Amino acid sequence: MALDVYVGSLTNYYARAAVERNPDHLLPAILTWRSGLSERLGDTIAGTLDWDETPGAPHFKGRLGWGGFAALVLWAAYAEHPGLGRASLLPDDWEHDPALARSNAEGFRSRYSHLVGNVELWLPSDFPLTFESEGVGGHRIVIGSVPLLGRQLADLNDATWKADDAAVKEWVRRSPSDEAPLELRARHGFAALMEAVRQAARYRLPMKLDY
Repeated sequence: MALDVYVGSLTNYYARAAVERNPDHLLPAILTWRSGLSERLGDTIAGTLDWDETPGAPHFKGRLGWGGFAALVLWAAYAEHPGLGRASLLPDDWEHDPALARSNAEGFRSRYSHLVGNVELWLPSDFPLTFESEGVGGHRIVIGSVPLLGRQLADLNDATWKADDAAVKEWVRRSPSDEAPLELRARHGFAALMEAVRQAARYRLPMKLDY
């Protein structure tokens, strides 16, 4: 199964995914969902949730790939649990990795919570904690913050690779094979996700894993 990362209005995203493709039918439901979510977040955000949900809002899609995303998640987990032995290749059962389990353990405050915490949707508002809620599509999802994810990705880079913009641009152009070392796949995942974060921050739009 492919994994992309989408940046744009949720109206456009769900109009493309639904049988009924008229965004006019979706917009009121999404605005109601956003308003309820804003009330729930309350004082944890400055102001209310707000972004462009009009049909003309810009949108982007980047190829992230499950391998790149999974490798990046594990790279972050091992960065904060260096005492554990990191595999050189991406394991098939990466979702049950011991370092990832520790990063998500109750009571542990992960430095990379908006990356390792099973987040599916990031909103263009600054708030500290991820949370689970009903998504627009009706199923439960974990929601995070675009600005905080960006800071956590930058922190991960500073703590491990210390790569400059030129290196990151090179990483996004080269998609490693499934047999490539975990670090190379993590670098590609980092570059693809960081590019999406930059677009989401620039246009102040949501960002969503698309699979």
